[in-house]
Amino acid sequence: MALIALAADKGAPGVTTAAVALGAVWPRPVLVAECDQAGGDLVYRLPAAPSDSGRGGQEQDRDGGMLNPSRGLLSLAATARRGLRPEQVAEHCQRLVGGLDVLVGLTNAEQAQAMTWLWGPLGRAFAGLAPVDVIVDCGRLGAGTPLTDLLREADLVVLLTRATLEQVAHLRERVAALSEDLRGGPPLGVLVLADPRDFRGSIAEVDRIVAGARGRSPGDAGAEPAGPPPPTVTVLGGLALDPKGAELLSGRWGGRLDRSLLIRSAREVAADLVGRLQPAPAAPYGPAPGRPADSSPGVHGVPAGAGNAGEQVPAGGRGEKGDR
Repeated sequence: MALIALAADKGAPGVTTAAVALGAVWPRPVLVAECDQAGGDLVYRLPAAPSDSGRGGQEQDRDGGMLNPSRGLLSLAATARRGLRPEQVAEHCQRLVGGLDVLVGLTNAEQAQAMTWLWGPLGRAFAGLAPVDVIVDCGRLGAGTPLTDLLREADLVVLLTRATLEQVAHLRERVAALSEDLRGGPPLGVLVLADPRDFRGSIAEVDRIVAGARGRSPGDAGAEPAGPPPPTVTVLGGLALDPKGAELLSGRWGGRLDRSLLIRSAREVAADLVGRLQPAPAAPYGPAPGRPADSSPGVHGVPAGAGNAGEQVPAGGRGEKGDR
């Protein structure tokens, strides 16, 4: 139902990690979709659920095999040329160990070059996927990105940054550019990847710097252009810069994921974001990504000891392709 697009400017700091962390603790049915034009990472990071036989007719290894890189955005795009409806999305989703549904991304940037037509229809399909919220990993945004068509369909565009001078400077310029590109479109939010030792101070400093970009267009000489107003810009808070939590999320470090600073801060951010979104309506279709047909809202594929009831925490993982 709600579409939340996560992205960053230069460096794309932790966008994929943030998307999975938020999806793992999201309090409503949710799908995490990889739409990074540079290629997806989930196939290399996290294993599929032990059995995926009910989704597209393929059954994974009983011990939990690798996600299928050919089943996801690539296979969905092949069918979308004949039209794309929200109910088609579920056929191309896969489930992670722990219960989180994902739409895996493209393999490389070359595939994205042939799919510039896809992003607008895909955004509309995501927005119509009731009662499931969709968290989209858009990776790094650049000038003239084709993903602008998808961003226009979002309920909220969230930009991630670390609290360093160079990254906040890049963020400020990206906010100014998107304020022009998304006039009349969704609001912009900023999440700060902040050191837990100075969490509130880092967020406050980014808020002060970003304030100068609110309503400013590239090359603005002071006159407000005619037409729709620019989107509002809000610093939403922060996610803990927690390397151990990020490693644990991808299965590379032992411990309890729900106790990590990353997941604790993600839980607060998820609750805040859901509070800003409209309530999810009843499902118009059958079982959708984000909630198995035989599960109740309180339990959703949570491994023992992995997280709180209702959370979809991935368990185990594979080596990371990179820090996205």
